[in-house]
Amino acid sequence: MRLTKNLLALIVLAIGALWSLQGIGVVGGSFMTGQSQWLYIGLVTMLVGLVGLVWANRSRV
Repeated sequence: MRLTKNLLALIVLAIGALWSLQGIGVVGGSFMTGQSQWLYIGLVTMLVGLVGLVWANRSRV
């Protein structure tokens, strides 16, 4: 179960990174390219992924 949570959090983190890069125009080929709102959406998504990683790896004392 821990592996599944980690994988899901990493996928969310990667999607957020992709959206952020598209938002600033580094990655092209999408309607999101160069749209600054996708930078912010991507940053929030990355934050959710990081929180998910912390949650998946917290110690169970």
